[in-house]
Amino acid sequence: MKKTKIQTIRKTILLLLCIGMVVCAGVSFYKSRHMKEPVVLSPGIKEVKTLGQYFPGIKGSINDSNVYIAEGKKSGGALLILGGTHPEEPAGRLAAWILAENAVLEQGRLFIILSANRSASTVTRLGGAYPPDYRILTNWGSQKFRMGDRWSNPLDQWPDPEVYIHFPSHQELAYVDIRNLNRAFPGRPNGTLTEKTCFAITQLIRKENIDIVVDLHEAELQYPVISTIVAHERGQDLAAMASMIISGTEDFRIGMENSPPELHGLSHREIGDHTKAISLLLESPEPMLDACRGRTNRKLLLEGKDAFLVKAYKHGLLFEKIDKNGWPIEKRVGRHTSSLLQIAELWTAEHPDKGIIINHIPKYSDVIKNGVGAYLFNPAEASPERLEWE
Repeated sequence: MKKTKIQTIRKTILLLLCIGMVVCAGVSFYKSRHMKEPVVLSPGIKEVKTLGQYFPGIKGSINDSNVYIAEGKKSGGALLILGGTHPEEPAGRLAAWILAENAVLEQGRLFIILSANRSASTVTRLGGAYPPDYRILTNWGSQKFRMGDRWSNPLDQWPDPEVYIHFPSHQELAYVDIRNLNRAFPGRPNGTLTEKTCFAITQLIRKENIDIVVDLHEAELQYPVISTIVAHERGQDLAAMASMIISGTEDFRIGMENSPPELHGLSHREIGDHTKAISLLLESPEPMLDACRGRTNRKLLLEGKDAFLVKAYKHGLLFEKIDKNGWPIEKRVGRHTSSLLQIAELWTAEHPDKGIIINHIPKYSDVIKNGVGAYLFNPAEASPERLEWE
């Protein structure tokens, strides 16, 4: 009788512990999914639309993301920046954030999407042990950002097919990539959430007569397409010139890759094929994505330091160098801001009547010196009409 009572107590304790773990996990998941990030609008932002205004089929959904629009006094061309295509690649999203909070245009129009796949920012990679969020230090405290995944949240799009057949090429891709925004362009109006999101972005490009689209990404050091500009054939001259000038004048080097004509679904291929815009994609190094990394935590995300990757580099197993200094977030963000400014400058020099002149954006050396947080503004001090939420 005594033994039975002890067993009952043990079972009860274990049950309560399990319930407690489920509740704690549920609260954490709920907070991550519903967390809102403040955006203090730059004086240059004249209007904020949503993707649903370009394609009603996505209106009201989790991916009805904000589109921040800056416009110069002088008419010119139009540039679209995609941040958050893969939210697990934070430098791209942060670089776009700096533009949304700082950019003032002298000529042309600038369209910024901070959460191209907002659904993917509400979940982290299964089995990846990624932190759900991170903080960027500022001179007024810190700002918290969601981390995210490469794919749309299964809560928003499920189930995955055994084989994903891309539209309209009919190319067979990995089943999970049906939730990958960078494998679903140009999208379709009657498709999945991810395909509808791509269709909405494609409609924005068409309706706003966008001249250049730049998709901001990060890549693992084990991936050969890294530290580069990937360009559709109509943007190869622009990308090649930007690569040469940046590598010769900045404190970092960036290469240039041609978009593979037979690899479908990617922004640098499909946007160029299905719209009049030049489509480019920027890749900066992110050690946290590498399979041979050590402990996956916020420190690795922000500092980019990992002894295992340094050893892998010494053995010639990586496509990008890494040493004890790692790849801190400042380097990764600064690469993107400098590259964007150089692309706009070259475009303007070649097309003065369609120029895109962007002011008040830091270059690589500025971000390294001052930190990312120096270009984020305190939402508590912002007027309500100049404050948006992601």
